[in-house]
Amino acid sequence: MNELTFLPAVVMAERIQKRKLSPIELVEAHLAQIEKLNPLLNAFVQVDAEGARRAARDAEIAVLQKKKLGRLHGVPISVKSSLAVAGLRCESGTRLRAGYVPTQDAPLVARLRRAGAIVLGVTNTPELLMAWETDNLLYGRTNNPWDLDHTPGGSSGGEAAAIAAGMSAGGVGSDGGGSIRVPAHFTGIGGLKPTPGRIPATGHFPTSAGPFASIGVVGPMARTVADLKTLFEAMQGPDVGDTCAAPIPLRWPTRVEARNWRIGYFEDDGRTPVTAETRAAVRMAAEALRSTGFKVEEFQPEGLEEARQLWWKYFVVAGAMLLRPMFKGREADLSPILKQFLELSASEPALTAETLLDAWIQRDLLRTRFFEQMRNYPILLCPAAAIPAFRHGERTWQVEGKTIHYLDAWSYTEFFNLLGNPAAVVPVCRSPEGLPIGVQIVGRPWEEEQVLTIAAGLERQCGAWSIPPIA
Repeated sequence: MNELTFLPAVVMAERIQKRKLSPIELVEAHLAQIEKLNPLLNAFVQVDAEGARRAARDAEIAVLQKKKLGRLHGVPISVKSSLAVAGLRCESGTRLRAGYVPTQDAPLVARLRRAGAIVLGVTNTPELLMAWETDNLLYGRTNNPWDLDHTPGGSSGGEAAAIAAGMSAGGVGSDGGGSIRVPAHFTGIGGLKPTPGRIPATGHFPTSAGPFASIGVVGPMARTVADLKTLFEAMQGPDVGDTCAAPIPLRWPTRVEARNWRIGYFEDDGRTPVTAETRAAVRMAAEALRSTGFKVEEFQPEGLEEARQLWWKYFVVAGAMLLRPMFKGREADLSPILKQFLELSASEPALTAETLLDAWIQRDLLRTRFFEQMRNYPILLCPAAAIPAFRHGERTWQVEGKTIHYLDAWSYTEFFNLLGNPAAVVPVCRSPEGLPIGVQIVGRPWEEEQVLTIAAGLERQCGAWSIPPIA
């Protein structure tokens, strides 16, 4: 194991700035880790070793010349291959975009580079990001570094596996139904789904437009909350290419302000049961925060089932309506997982102008009611998913005597895509099989700082992150 690659990103940057660590040495350590583990995990779909080494040399010169350095100076990161990185593949796991290479960085990638980050390469996704596991016809299956027989989740599964295994110090995922938070939960790392527009989704494919603009986001993934915070600060801010963008200034709460927040927690949503260890993780998180002085109370908000049903219309029904025509005449290029997703949605009636308008109105009315409840509980704690990481290809699970189906297991993240809340996942404990279990922290729109503040407190109390056995 190379201990350098498991340092927090903020520690890497600090050591580089103090000339205790060379960016060249750090990049070489990560490239060696990729060479060692990527054949087993299949997390990266393209590694830019030459570009990373060139950037590391430039970073080293900047340190020696005592230039002003960014907060991520010399830190090696990765980017989900659904985001534009100049000169690297941006295929979103589909043969329909095979070989597509953008010539310009997405704004958030450009911002990370300005902060000094070095892009190592781009990571694997399911086809067009429509799955909670990572497999496609272009590059194949990505494995979980905690157990190769299990998935790291999706759609940011490649990103999560790379970060968890020390092949990347942190990076960028995207999330329309749990695609940052479920992989973070499955692999024992942290992830933040921001409010739509807080971090620009410009340069992402599929494009965040129409119904997807209100539920799909891009956000940071990392092993520590401090790293999430630093990545978030570097990426956040409006961009004209994101239709949801708003000029929200950064504002980190004081300790006194945070102590006055009431935190509500629920162990299940009343519809989809969760494993006993998942329940225990939520209780453990609640007690950990209570022990540090937070006001933590059991509370289940109303409207969760309505949110799930509306998310289904936005993501599953509308998504299938948009995707099916893309494969007309190219059905052979459809991956099995995406084909299965389209089949699952086939039983639903297509949206009409009237039903889509009704769903849009119902979403806004639900948001109003939900946010009214959050006046009393500005922070919510709940599961990230009903189960820990599952074995490749599994589609049902028995939990508390009930059969949990594939699309239902992730409803705990889907709620907050539909509602537009920021939400983070941090690791809390492990299952009897040794698989990570994370807990979800949910805030009110545009209050990512509050979410990350609570996440940091939970991390300090639980300290659940650890190096996976494969490393």
